[in-house]
Amino acid sequence: MKADIHPTYEAVVFRDLASGASFLTRSTLSSSKTIEWEDGNTYPVFDVEISSESHPFYTGKQRIMDTAGRVERFNARYKGFGA
Repeated sequence: MKADIHPTYEAVVFRDLASGASFLTRSTLSSSKTIEWEDGNTYPVFDVEISSESHPFYTGKQRIMDTAGRVERFNARYKGFGA
């Protein structure tokens, strides 16, 4: 392995702006903003707009599309086309 070409891999906090949840993990990202974590240490914080805490797929609040209505409207609109 070559020396001095790899980014630093350190602890960082990801903060979800939509739900307010925070995650302490390790990453190569760096930030000038810091936050004091529950263990008393200060870590760089990286704000994200959406995470697994606020994404509709993971929270179960996913919208179901009404595809039957769309197909019926399409067929009604173009039923005489090409005849």
